[in-house]
Amino acid sequence: MGQALNDLWYGFGIAFQGTNLLWSFFGVLVGNLIGVLPGMGALQAISILLPLTYAMHPVPAILMLAGIFYGSQYGGAIGAILLNMPSHPPHAVTCLDGYPMTKKGKGGTALGITMIASFFAASVGIIVMIFASPLLVAVAFKFGPAEIFSIMLLGLLAGSTMSRGSPLKGVAMTLFGLLCGIVGTDVNSGSFRYSMGIPELSDGLELVAMSMGLFGVADFLLNVNRMASIDADAKLSIRDMRPSMAELKESFWPMVRGTAVGTIFGAMPGTGPTITTFIAYALERKISKTPEKFGTGMIAGVASPEASTHSKTQVDFIPTMSLGIPGDAVMALILGALMIQGIAPGPQLITEHPDIFWGLIASFWIGNVILVILNVPMIGVWVKLLRVPYKYLFPAAMFFIAVGVFSTQNSLFHIWEVLAFGLIGALLIWLDFSAAPILLGFVLGPMVEESFRRAMLLSRGDVAVFVERPISCAFIILSALLLIGVTWSNLRGRKKIDELMPHNVPDGMAVDTGEV
Repeated sequence: MGQALNDLWYGFGIAFQGTNLLWSFFGVLVGNLIGVLPGMGALQAISILLPLTYAMHPVPAILMLAGIFYGSQYGGAIGAILLNMPSHPPHAVTCLDGYPMTKKGKGGTALGITMIASFFAASVGIIVMIFASPLLVAVAFKFGPAEIFSIMLLGLLAGSTMSRGSPLKGVAMTLFGLLCGIVGTDVNSGSFRYSMGIPELSDGLELVAMSMGLFGVADFLLNVNRMASIDADAKLSIRDMRPSMAELKESFWPMVRGTAVGTIFGAMPGTGPTITTFIAYALERKISKTPEKFGTGMIAGVASPEASTHSKTQVDFIPTMSLGIPGDAVMALILGALMIQGIAPGPQLITEHPDIFWGLIASFWIGNVILVILNVPMIGVWVKLLRVPYKYLFPAAMFFIAVGVFSTQNSLFHIWEVLAFGLIGALLIWLDFSAAPILLGFVLGPMVEESFRRAMLLSRGDVAVFVERPISCAFIILSALLLIGVTWSNLRGRKKIDELMPHNVPDGMAVDTGEV
């Protein structure tokens, strides 16, 4: 522990150097601003600024890119809560309860809880990086294809039951997302799958296009005739972002559980931040005494996923820098920036380049403090976005969405994808389906398929490999228990409805039992 503290002190000395501190501040500022803009995110910002790092020293270059990454997490939550516009896929879950809180006049409270949860989770993630990096790396080495498939399966099942209403609707939406996820070129055979003869679909559907279409465009299409996003008399000020003691108490344990989920998944290579928010949200809904209220503006539905994504963001650097395995596309870009600088990620990185590793860890704390200082006085600016009439906000948001999606691969086809998924999302919302499980199935689908095929190849077609390996077996058992629990809860709910229904129903009359 003493050595870790000495290394951390050395890291602060690196991070507080004038040039490094300036570039770190620039990174978090750009990330925060980009995260707020609908249609933009860390992936686009880092892609645009990556050539800038070619002529920079490795330390400030990595500090800037990392600042953009976790800075955009703050900004993405602001857009998701105030405008139902998740510029980064992990914040799609935050829309489920954050935006309803805004419509109730509690947008400032949701932002305050998000800021507290984010700083708490980021601090825990940094502490984990300092003291538990060797242990987490050792655990990560134990995850092979069978273990990754099992945990992805658990994530899919948890996400399927996350949506409001019938669990069958959640399963249907997850399967639809899985189908969307396998569109494109088969990595093993090289053949096109479900591309319908469209060459632009050879690389698959675009994640940013799907996310912005299902959540951003769909909401605007359903509300385009509104002149204001909320009641003009709603009082939202800087003071509103200070939650009450009761609200802090209500959000504390969800914050802790979300941080734990993000920390655990952060150590696992190949898992992005999206799955952590879905599982954290599903966990809160499962253990809640009032699960039916989720999706109507529950604080736990904001605190837990936001805490999970911020702790995941910090801990995600462990497998990326120590194993060379990025958790998502953003981490892959940062990994590429390291390689551009001639630095090979791996276990030797800590000893060969301590200035980068420990300077990065120290900059996390500095950057998160900068974000809090930036967002407290600017919270009124974000809240004022709610005052903008839809007749101005709609075309502006569509413009930023189009620019953000086009910038991913400079393709106009992706803009048509956004429109298509916007129409699909609007139809699903109108039919009372939840669009969130679609995104989960889309993200995890290729990973599930790839891990399953690798496990089958290594075991020579023996499916017993999933129960013979202890870690994989544990997740398979949890998946089975989750299925049993959901089925039992559904059957028990139907039984209660049958008991409450009148027994003497006249012939020709139908009784609407509704959804369970």
